[in-house]
Amino acid sequence: MPADLVIVANRLPVDRVTQPDGTPGWRRSPGGLVSAIEPVMRANDGTWIGWPGGDGSGEDDLEPFEADGMQLVPIGLEQDEVELFYEGFSNATIWPIYHDLVAKPEFHRVWWDSYVKVNQKFAAKAASLASEGATVWVHDYQLQLVPQMLRDLRPDLRIGFYLHIPFPPAELFQQLPWRRQILEGLLGADLVGFQLPGGAANFVRLVRQRVGHKTHRDLVYLPDGRTVRAGAFPISIDAAGYEKLARTESVVERSAEIRKALGNPRKIFLGIDRLDYTKGIYARLRAFAELIEDGHFDVEDAVFVQVAVPSREQVEQYRILRDDIDRLVGRINGDLGRIGRPAISYLHTSYPREEMAALYSAADIMVVTPYRDGMNLVAKEYVATRTENDGALVLSEFAGAADELRQAWLVNPYDLNGMKSALLEAYRSDDKDLTRRMKAMRKTIQKHDVAAWADSFMTELAAVSHSSHAKTVRPAKRS
Repeated sequence: MPADLVIVANRLPVDRVTQPDGTPGWRRSPGGLVSAIEPVMRANDGTWIGWPGGDGSGEDDLEPFEADGMQLVPIGLEQDEVELFYEGFSNATIWPIYHDLVAKPEFHRVWWDSYVKVNQKFAAKAASLASEGATVWVHDYQLQLVPQMLRDLRPDLRIGFYLHIPFPPAELFQQLPWRRQILEGLLGADLVGFQLPGGAANFVRLVRQRVGHKTHRDLVYLPDGRTVRAGAFPISIDAAGYEKLARTESVVERSAEIRKALGNPRKIFLGIDRLDYTKGIYARLRAFAELIEDGHFDVEDAVFVQVAVPSREQVEQYRILRDDIDRLVGRINGDLGRIGRPAISYLHTSYPREEMAALYSAADIMVVTPYRDGMNLVAKEYVATRTENDGALVLSEFAGAADELRQAWLVNPYDLNGMKSALLEAYRSDDKDLTRRMKAMRKTIQKHDVAAWADSFMTELAAVSHSSHAKTVRPAKRS
């Protein structure tokens, strides 16, 4: 059935699960993107296109289905497409370039060919499902060619694109052998959204330099008469939902259990990240260990809980990172820990939303120190759960969230001594200072929540659309 709103993302908003009776089923994925877009989809009877995950068996027999009230259309990927398009070009070429070359990118023509092929597959499916004049919202770095491919197939559509990771400066982006093709792919959209104004400015500058189109401020003027706008739309979280969750009896009880299990130390430091080389996990654990070695506190006073969610474990760089962190944690605990009192409590696993809320509530100091991050919603989730206006946030200057959460202790994650100073200041800060900082940050995320993000993008997309045939997308109802 044709849809007036089509969401195109690399992944579906559900994960495969095995039901209690042993039958396969689906469970809604955690994460801000699903929370943001689901209300807009419901208001417009939308359809979501994405890969359901899996081992790359193609899964072409998967038919469209409904889950949690959402119409979902799976796109099957073959094993070689998972390896070349996803693990290869998306995560070993694009990801490192867009994250300031924290790791060295690889350039392989066969990876690029697969990226083109998979983007064509997504574009064709979206074109077949969108009604006349529909709105199609394409998401993230895996699908940067889809907007123009879709424009070629369906010029009647209103097309938006949103990049969830940073967009790099020209000096880095220009290393891509396929730089022009990616820029032209994105220009198929009417509105190209970025996390920060700097990303939008980088994009417009590159289009002017590398493609040759006329630009003015945030606008690109194409030869066919279309105008493309590049804008900043900082993504956020369901702040009210996290606050409500943090107040539930089960989360409050679990938070107390966590503190007790850790020996009720004076302060709990917490890091929660995907196990990724961009997140700065290794450096922050070193900084914490050096504070103990320097005698500023000991393992009776403070413990660092680091949750490292498994990520892209088929990619060699990620396997190396896991081994490096495993060795570091073992060395720190062996040198500094005591019986029943490790310096670092390291957990290489993922947790449901309720357990995350309990960890946030239990922690006195949240440490978010990526080398580069588009936004980092963990920082915002921590702030949302601080219902008593307490707790401290130590945040990298290079996370997108630093633009909004100015009252955090902002650090340069490459500066180990500076990071140690910030951790120590947060540790020693008095209640009055903590409350002042946290109140201001909570006010920011409550005002700029995930529903406001989705509404602002869709409103702007409607305003810049070229097509007089395009239908108006209804905003989600705000409670």
